[in-house]
This record gives sequence, C-alpha cells and structure tokens, in this order.
Amino acid sequence: MIAWGNHLPVMPVLIPLLAAAGMLLLRDTQRKPRLVISAVALILQIVVALSLLEATSSADHSMWPGGVGVYLLGDWPAPFGIVIVVDRLSALMLSLTSLLGACCWIYSTARWDRAGAHFHSLFQLLLMGLNGAFLAGDLFNLFVCFEILLTASYGLMLHGSGMRRVSAGMHYIAVNLIASFMLLIAIAMIYGLTGTLNMADLAIRVHTLSTADRQLFDAAAAILGVAFLIKAAAWPVNFWLPNAYTQACTPVAAMFVIMTKVGIYALLRIGALLLPAGAPAAFGGDWMFPAGIATLAFGTLGMLASQHVERIAAYAIIVSSGTLLAALGMPGVALTGPALYYLISSVLALGALFMVLEMVSRTQTFGADLLAISLESFDLDDPDDGGLSDEVVGVALPAAMAFLGLSFFACSLLIIGLPPLSGFVAKFSLLSAALNTAENGVPTSSVWLLVGAMLGSGFVCLIALSRSGARLFWIPEQIKIPRLRLSEATPVIVLLGACIALTWKAGPAMAYLEDTAYYLDRPQYYIQAVLHQDTRRPRPAEVSP
Repeated sequence: MIAWGNHLPVMPVLIPLLAAAGMLLLRDTQRKPRLVISAVALILQIVVALSLLEATSSADHSMWPGGVGVYLLGDWPAPFGIVIVVDRLSALMLSLTSLLGACCWIYSTARWDRAGAHFHSLFQLLLMGLNGAFLAGDLFNLFVCFEILLTASYGLMLHGSGMRRVSAGMHYIAVNLIASFMLLIAIAMIYGLTGTLNMADLAIRVHTLSTADRQLFDAAAAILGVAFLIKAAAWPVNFWLPNAYTQACTPVAAMFVIMTKVGIYALLRIGALLLPAGAPAAFGGDWMFPAGIATLAFGTLGMLASQHVERIAAYAIIVSSGTLLAALGMPGVALTGPALYYLISSVLALGALFMVLEMVSRTQTFGADLLAISLESFDLDDPDDGGLSDEVVGVALPAAMAFLGLSFFACSLLIIGLPPLSGFVAKFSLLSAALNTAENGVPTSSVWLLVGAMLGSGFVCLIALSRSGARLFWIPEQIKIPRLRLSEATPVIVLLGACIALTWKAGPAMAYLEDTAYYLDRPQYYIQAVLHQDTRRPRPAEVSP
C-alpha cells in the first residue's frame, strides 16, 4: 500500500503541473472544463499546503523527525539527487501562496481569464514555479523554479495586450532575464568551487574552502545576492516594478505581490543555512539592511509623488520589500518572527488592494466606459453567463459603494499600520523587537534608523492613501455606482477576513513565527534531515532470495 503522506512534499509541484498540462489539451472554447480543472487543482493545493503546515509544526514530529520533510526524487540520496525539502518556513509560504492564488483565480473568472489565451494554464505554471521555489533543496532547482514562474509571469504580464502593457512587459522581461543570467553565473561559480549545489551540503563544504576559494565564493554569493535583490525589488534595481504591476491585469497584479517575496525567501533561506559558516555579506546585515532602508525610502517617496492610486499600490509593494529586507538584515533573529508576520499581512492586504482598486475604477465614468470598450474589443461576452454579459461587469451587489469604501479603508489601515488590524500588530512587533535589541539599554544607530524609516513610511502612506481615498469616494459628481459580481467581492472578503483572523489570533500566530525564526537560527535540523535521509530502496541484505 502506498503511504500517501510520504509523497505530500512533491504534491504542490505535481498538482499544478498536471493541471496545466491537462488544460493545454483542451480547446479555447472549452472554458467550463478548464474552470473545473483549475478549481480542483487549487483546492488540492490548499489542502496539501495546510497538511504540510500541520505536519511540520506538529509537536511530536511523528511524521518527520525535527519537523523537516525530505522527498528524494528518483530515490537518490542527497547531495547527488534532486531533493524537495519542506519545513516550517516553506510550508508557511506554500499556504500563503495557495490562499492568494485561489483568491486571484476566483477574481479572474469574472472576466479577466478571457482577455487572452491559456490564462489558466499559465496561472497553474506560475503556482508550480512558486511552490517549487519554496521547496527546492538545491540552488540549481531553485533557479529552474524561478525560470518556470518567470516564464509563466511573462505570458500573464502580457495577458490582455495593449501598448502600455506590452511596453511595461518588455522592461519586466528584460530585467528578469538579466537577473536570471546573474543567478546562473553565480550558481556555476559556486559549483566550480564547492562541487555541490545542495544547500544543506553547501553549508558544510564552505568550511573546507581555502582562503582564496572562500574569497571567490563570497564574490559568487554577492552575485547571487544581487540577483535575489533584483527579484525582491530592492533599490536601485526595482525601477521596473511600478510600471509592470500597474499595467498588468488585476488578478495578475494581485498574484505578483508574492513574487517579490520569493527573492526575500531565498535570501533568508540561504543566509540561515550559511550562518554557521559566516554568511557572506550578500546574505547579512552588511548588504541587506542598507539595501532595505534605501528600498523603503524609495518606495515611500514614490507613494508620495504618485498621483494614480494604482502606482501608489505598486510602490507600497516596494515599501513592504524594503521593510522586510531592513528587518531581516538586523543582527540576530529577534526581528525574524515579526518580519514573517508582516510579510503575511502585507501580501494579503496588497493583493486585496489591487482588486479593490480595479472595482473602484468603475465608479469613475471614464473608467467604466473604458472597461466596456475593452470587453467589446476582446469579445468577452459569454453566452453561458446567464445573460449578465449585457452589463459592464455583472449584477448589482447590495451597498456596493459601502463595500468598496470599507474595503479600501481596511486595506489602507493594513498598509499604513494603524490599529486595530494585523498591519498595526506587525509594525508594532517589529518596532518593539528592534528596540529590545538595544545593547546595555541604548539602541544602536541602525535601530533608530529602522524605527525612523518605518514610522516615516507609515506617515507618508497615510497621506498618500488618504488623498487617494478622498479623490475616489468624496467627489459625488464623478461617481458612478458600480455593478459587481460575487466572484469579485468574495476574494476581497476572504483576504481581508484572513487579515482579521491573523489579528484575532495574533498571539498563537506570532508564537508560531517566532518558533520558525529560532528554527532558522539552528540550521543543523535542516542539514541533518537532508543529508542523513535514508532512501527507500532496499539494501542488498534486505533483499529476499
């Protein structure tokens, strides 16, 4: 009998891969089968992600010793074979990705999935790449998963066509190709110096390098770090993000929110594993903290200077990346738990914000007319939608303006960091943890810089979002009551509801994340689980005659 629990770690990669391949076999006119396949795949991914989250956080570790699950593809032991590794951090990111992905997919089914070809297949491939990046146990397969998610994102970025979208997409593609090239160069250098790309094995072999080889390794790690910083939208290599995220169609832009966090995850993962060997500057405070502060300042100025609310949302992503880089660049692990809490809250809030802003744009006469023209141009009228296609978007929901206003207000509170939602809990925890790291009761200059940058960015966010809210909701003569579909309102409710639940259960959530931070500070659990994993092949003595 097959023990399906042992195969759980590979399922987040296998499920979207099979779903995407199956949908490619269907004709474009077969929309309902594609919707069914996508829905089943997303439900399975959520179930698997939650199962992995439970398995890695179980107190008795009955399923996996140390709470680290290792899956050997081809049954080849590490470091020779491909290894999939799931632990507390990767299971957390898988759960966040599956939740955001499900909400973005539901939102796309209202109209956006019909604005181009193969949307659902590309969306599943994007999820496959994201999940694979969080599970990869070696640098090369991390690179492969990056390329899978980036290739899918190129198609999704151009979904719907349009001159501005194509122009922004070309910049997005060019920058990410450069980052991928740098990543490949760094991986080649690291393999040439150490003879391995398995991250657990790499953490051990770094100790054996000579002084000259260690200097070359640090140079390769610096190139690797810059590539990850590009993908994390760190300053000064984040100029591509505002245009790209603003021009992408709404569900794609909302899904892209988590893509910058993949670069941060890679920096955190590799930095934690190399910590005992003296992590290179690219994965420590020498680079991450100043890069984070500069990114935070750039995003803050961008929000203040932007007049269009969609660009403000794009710069808010940069602010969140800067905050995370600065917090994770501080010495020790005191800020890691609050930083992970902030990551979850910001991803959920920003994903919901992009959806809310698109629905709010319909309240403007120009935006509603433009949407109607776009729908006609792409022939998005659906004969199977029950006669709803004669409206610009859908059926009228009760108190649509009240729903949009409250949703925008909640997203603003989360992004600014005002009480009572999880954004406040996240920023308060970060500031409190930073001040508690003071030596002899006197905070260092880095602590004061982080505190000042976070408080200043919050104040600027308050100004920018308050100004935008006044323009969107307080000019009655320019407002047109929108017609919304339930499939568009539901994802926003789910994402904001998740933020409320995160606030309500802030104590247990923070305790779990702090335990995750201390686990990352002890990489021997990860290393031992990967390198001491027995294969499932029977030994010669175990083979019956």
